[in-house]
Formats: sequence, C-alpha cells, structure tokens
Amino acid sequence: MKVNFSNVNLENIDKYEEKALAAFDTLMGRNGEGNDFLGWIDRPVDYDKDEFERIKKAATRIRENSDVLVSIGIGGSYLGIKAVDVACDSYFNSERKTKIIYAGHQLSGEYLVELLDYLKDKDYSLNVISKSGTTTEPAIAFRVLKEALEEKYGKEEAKNRIFATTDKAKGALKELANAEGYESFIVPDDIGGRFSVISAVGLLPLAVAGINIDEFMAGFADGREKYTNKSMENDAIKYAAVRNMLHEDGKDIEILLNYEPKLKYVAEWWKQLYGESEGKDGKGLFPASVSNTTDLHSMGQMIQDGVRNIFETVIEVENPSKDLTIKEDEQNLDGLNFLAGKTMSYINKQAMEGTAMAHVEGNVPNIRIKIDKINERNLAELFYFFEIAVGVSGYMLGVNPFNQPGVEAYKKAMFKLLGKPGY
Repeated sequence: MKVNFSNVNLENIDKYEEKALAAFDTLMGRNGEGNDFLGWIDRPVDYDKDEFERIKKAATRIRENSDVLVSIGIGGSYLGIKAVDVACDSYFNSERKTKIIYAGHQLSGEYLVELLDYLKDKDYSLNVISKSGTTTEPAIAFRVLKEALEEKYGKEEAKNRIFATTDKAKGALKELANAEGYESFIVPDDIGGRFSVISAVGLLPLAVAGINIDEFMAGFADGREKYTNKSMENDAIKYAAVRNMLHEDGKDIEILLNYEPKLKYVAEWWKQLYGESEGKDGKGLFPASVSNTTDLHSMGQMIQDGVRNIFETVIEVENPSKDLTIKEDEQNLDGLNFLAGKTMSYINKQAMEGTAMAHVEGNVPNIRIKIDKINERNLAELFYFFEIAVGVSGYMLGVNPFNQPGVEAYKKAMFKLLGKPGY
C-alpha cells in the first residue's frame, strides 16, 4: 500500500510534525484518554489462537448445514464485516455456499418481515453480536429471529445454530448463551466496536463467507509492522498530520472516494471510524464518501464548484483482478471507437486522473491511497492504516478517539418516547 500526497500543498506540514509525533507517542505509549481500548494495536500478533481455531471449526459447521448465516449486529458489529464481505465477493454468480445476510443494523419492520419470508425455505444459522445483549436494534432482531429459528428446527436443534459473540463473563447475552448452550465467542474488553473486525466479531461471519481469515490477520500484521514506527515517513502519521493541517485551513469535510463499487462499504466502515472517533466537543472533520464515476453525475457538481471546505482521500486499486477490453464497432453510432483496444480499468483510471486534475484545480486537495488489488490481506492493512491514523488524528484534535458519549443521546430520547422504565 502506498500513500501519495502530491496533490496537497505541504508547505506548512512541518508545523504539524511535532504535534503529530507527540500524538503518536500518546497512542503507542497507551497513556492518553481511552487507553483501555487499545487492544487492537497488538491484536494482529497477540490473539487467542485457540479461539481462532474454534472460529474456523464453527464456520465449517455453519457452511455445511446452512444456506444463510444471519449476522445480527449494528455499528462496529456490522460495518467492518459488511465491508470485507462485499469487497471480497463477486458481483454476480457468487460460488459461496453460505450467504451472509445482515439484521439488527436498523429498526425497519418491513426489512425484518421480508427477511423472515426469505428465510422460510432456507437452512440458516444466527450469529448475534452484542457485548451487552441489550442494544435495541440487534436485541429486537435476535428476539424475532430466534423465535423463528426455534419454530423451524425445534429448540434443541436451534441452539446448535445460534452463535453468540459477546462479553466473556457478563451481560444478558452471555447469560442466555450459558443457559441455552449456545457456542460463544468473545467481544474483547479492550477493543471498541469500530475496531473489532479483527476479533471474533468479524472473523466468524467472514470465515463463514469464505474469507481467508489467516490472510486477513496477516494483513493486519503487515499494517502493524508498517505503521507503528515513529517517523513522518510513516504514512499513517503523515495522513493524520495532513488531515489536521487541511482542517485548520478550513477544509472541514473529508470525502473518501473510490472507483470500484466493491469498496462502498469500506467507506461506510471508515465513516463510523472517523465520525465516532473525532466528532466530540464541537471538534472533528466530517467524514463523507462518494463512489465514482457514479457520483460524478450527482455529487460531482457540488465537489467541483460548491463551498470550498472539502478535501478528498482517494482509494485507488492499481490492479483489478478482472478486466474487459473495448472492441471496435463498425457503425460506431455511439462514437466510442476511439476507445477500441483500451481496457475498462485503463478508462476508469483516466477518469480518476482527470477528476483529480479538475478537483485540485478547483481547490479540492487530493490524497491518494493505492492498494495493489482488493483482497483480504490488502483490506486488513488498509483498515490498520486508518485505525492508527485516527488515533493520532484524534489526539492531535484534543479529543478521546476511543469513546462515543454522544451516541447515547438518541437512545435516551428514544427510550423516553417509547416509555422504557427509568426514562
């Protein structure tokens, strides 16, 4: 993975070097706010090997007896899984035996009714992911799906099809798992949800989906080796510094941009990571995303000519695994014969380069993150890069990057409206 800052004016970056390196020391020294949630830093090399093997064995059983695994979770218990699942799947004709379907990530009754209808003639299992077991969205989905599963298979068989990823010792879901005999995996105490795809939270459903979790963990280890050295040559530290420099220059919105549709949910995961980590105390850059060239025909006008408070971080896939060459057409009614002999990836790349040129000229700085191809290992390294960078960036902003106190505000208001006791 390579990061290119050539489309950013780095004239003032030296002013941010001392602050960025100090923030990195705070992160790696585990002496800043939120330091009890830094287990993800060493997780790529320091993880429970026995649980890892249990995950593989459980995934094999699920793949053997289920057409579908319903992954029940929200936020960090959903977005990282979905990001890797979508990125590593083919658009059409997937050869995966077991499909991952998501529930508990919203409160739509229509979605849940349609999901129940879809599952009627399928063999399926459930993986409920919740540290407490009482988070509203996944708790409702699990209550409904558990009832349907028990009606379909009977309680004894259903318990063999329910997998709980939860606290190691306490909480409503852990108590239920113990009482009912569900196989359980651990949500680590020292890893927050938005960082948790490296744990059983992500690894079990991804293994079921056919993701090579050995390669996935190796990618995180690659990231740990590359992005935990104290130097402005460390691209994660430099990215954090550049973000803060641009922010102080009035660039308050960062747009994560891709040219491969498979990366759409990587952007959704990234938005949670940065929004939840930095949006505190009236501070933080606003994380947004677009998918090009699609959004050049919708958001393109705003980005090119709107308020000049944005910059872009572009994820470039240098070597797509599949490609297509445009053929010459004798009639040429569409006027596209000038593209004959060129590949789609080449055309897409020129669209990216042309867009960058136009946007930089329009005062939208561009950071470029290049990955060789979309696979488990490269995605994991990318995730680790963003995680180190958000820790450094958050400390540079003067916030705790590892809590999310504002998330509770909507819950209090919602529970009051719903008449929950105590609210």
